[in-house]
Amino acid sequence: MLVVLGACGPRPAPGITASTVDRIATLDEQGSSSTAAGRGQTAAEGDREWLERIAATRSFRLGRPQHVEITADGRTVLFLRSGPRSFEQALYALDVATGTERVLCTAEALLGTSGERLTPEERARRERLRRVGRGITDFEPSTDGRMLLVPVSGRLFLVDVTTGGARELPTGGPVSDAHLSPDGRRVGFVREGALWILDVAGGTPRRLSPTATDDVTYGVAEFVAQEEMHRLRGWWFSPDGRRVLYQKTDESEVDVLTFTDPLRPEQPPHRMRYPRAGRPNAKVSVGVVSVDGGSTTWLRWDERRYPYLAAAVWPAGRGPVLVVQDRLQRETAVLEGHPEHGWTQPLHVERDAAWVNLDPSVPRFFDGGRRFLWSTERDGSPVLEVRRADATATDPVPLTRPEDGYERVLSLDERNRHVWIVASGEPTESHVLRVPLDPTGEAPERMTVERGVHDAVVGPDELWVRISAWPDARHELVLLRGRDVVAPLRSVAERPPFAPRVEWLTVGERDWRVAVVWPRNFDPARRYPVLASVYGGPGHRTVRADGGLYWEEQWHADRGYVVVSVDGRGTPGRGREWERTLAGNFAEAPLADLVSALDALRSLRPQLDLQRVGIWGWSFGGWLAALAVMRRPDVFRAAVSGAPVTDWAWYDTHYTERYLGLPADNPEGYRASSLLTYAAELRRPLLLVHGTADDNVHFAHTLALAQALFRAGRPFELVPLSDATHLLADPELMLRLHERMAAFFDRHVRDAAEP
Repeated sequence: MLVVLGACGPRPAPGITASTVDRIATLDEQGSSSTAAGRGQTAAEGDREWLERIAATRSFRLGRPQHVEITADGRTVLFLRSGPRSFEQALYALDVATGTERVLCTAEALLGTSGERLTPEERARRERLRRVGRGITDFEPSTDGRMLLVPVSGRLFLVDVTTGGARELPTGGPVSDAHLSPDGRRVGFVREGALWILDVAGGTPRRLSPTATDDVTYGVAEFVAQEEMHRLRGWWFSPDGRRVLYQKTDESEVDVLTFTDPLRPEQPPHRMRYPRAGRPNAKVSVGVVSVDGGSTTWLRWDERRYPYLAAAVWPAGRGPVLVVQDRLQRETAVLEGHPEHGWTQPLHVERDAAWVNLDPSVPRFFDGGRRFLWSTERDGSPVLEVRRADATATDPVPLTRPEDGYERVLSLDERNRHVWIVASGEPTESHVLRVPLDPTGEAPERMTVERGVHDAVVGPDELWVRISAWPDARHELVLLRGRDVVAPLRSVAERPPFAPRVEWLTVGERDWRVAVVWPRNFDPARRYPVLASVYGGPGHRTVRADGGLYWEEQWHADRGYVVVSVDGRGTPGRGREWERTLAGNFAEAPLADLVSALDALRSLRPQLDLQRVGIWGWSFGGWLAALAVMRRPDVFRAAVSGAPVTDWAWYDTHYTERYLGLPADNPEGYRASSLLTYAAELRRPLLLVHGTADDNVHFAHTLALAQALFRAGRPFELVPLSDATHLLADPELMLRLHERMAAFFDRHVRDAAEP
């Protein structure tokens, strides 16, 4: 495959060279001849078995190790793994000394004949985490690495890492958000909306918080914290395990949304609190209580100025530390609380004229709590820095350079005085770097070098698991000590017989990163219709040097298309100004950049027939796909829009207001960004797809657009997916969806008459 880099590498050459054609048309060394290559377009169109395989294996991801942890004693690597076509996960242990793995426990062994029964809280938690697995989906090692806390079906089990022996803890009912104390003597959890504590040695649970009501809960992270701030926790132990920090959440003023299953009208409706843009948020307070019970000391800060609790940590040597934000997220303050008296003091305030991006991996305190890691974009690019946490605070000391492309902290190793981070100097890649904690002026040490998307889990004594995905669709997890391989983490995922035919390009005046997926039986003499596979919004990149991301795109390409993805302005990894282009209006930059990037491909790749272009996307991508056919029918001939936000005033506060502000302050930005504004302008075929149980982008969004289109007399197609959520995990639904998309694009893009 051809990889064309940006400013650091060769520039794209006009046209497809002979070597490029050979690379696109010839199968790689990893596979044999495909079932469709060389048999012509008709055979590729009928390759339903291949699509079934993609759906059944979840694009060959099922069977890979997940949720990797290295125990604190450095003896064991723990991970979850399912079968190659199963969502049922078991817990495995890899012995570091011998490199051998064993099954530690399964949900079936823990639950016996009762089977798995998910509570509504656990279903919601998995949806927020985008987890599709069943069985064992979570675990937490004790500080000494000898025991594991394993929650299954709202029940809690303590599992011995050495023997695999397990015993159930008497929680008194279904629980969520369970954690072990640092000393391993207690476990805390949320039950019935309140915070409870239980001695591991025995006894009965004790309630630490007040009793929950219909409007007020304790220890539970509110919806926007889970969905948008990546904060799943609502309570935390102190470093010595003797006190607990927990949140109180008052949702009495938050809008209530009701969900019903149209196919099961006899079932009672499900109600949830959902704060829509411009509407009231949950009121969050934070208090400290002893694990022995007693009164709670509530921490005080200016909650009107900073209503959002973005993060909380309780570092050794300090009081509890809160990260709070103002509603428009232009200020993020780091506050230290006094657990005895309740007052708080600021350690740092980060400001941005547009918005401050949250980095859930910081702050991280060290040197006895006197210093902490923080990240900032105030000079235009994300940089990791060290700040002092006392009255003698001086200017921060940068640990990374702007060109490093800092993304997040993986681990802080005080003993060896370095920080492990993920960074992406090239936006299509991610790499693991090791940075000196005490700056030496030297560049960070790259622990991964090969082009690809790399991540890591870091343990003690230089142990780490490298998680790597490469352009040729290989995926690998390997345990290392420093740079020496210790053992692989075995994957049982099905191995695809070939790699997707992806070409990565940098094109146009803005150096857009583009991924082009070619048919495996590519004919350079033909001109191919084009499908744009898009997201286009903040927080997510579709153009990544990981070939395994493009299996669905490859299936559509093999049916006689070229599939193109573009990361335009607003997507991460290109600096502050690039991302802040979205401020105030979603509708301009993403669509304009997509059109311009396609136009830039016109001369570079003449095999693309840009008179026949379709587009599809999900969530923000679904919104962009629908917007494209409404506003640019001269470019896009048909669109499939999955789970789109049709009116941003109906989406949640923390996400929407970060970019568009309050509806009352920016009515024109909301109007311009709403699909309802352009419904009467639709002149191209549009297929809408949405899950009726989606609690993130509610089904009401698509119904509102369908009503607006119907009233305007504009034809469209609608596929409601009963009981499906925003995370479309069912293999059969995925199979049927792509079959329906294929028929739709064949009819309206590939085989349609010239416009």
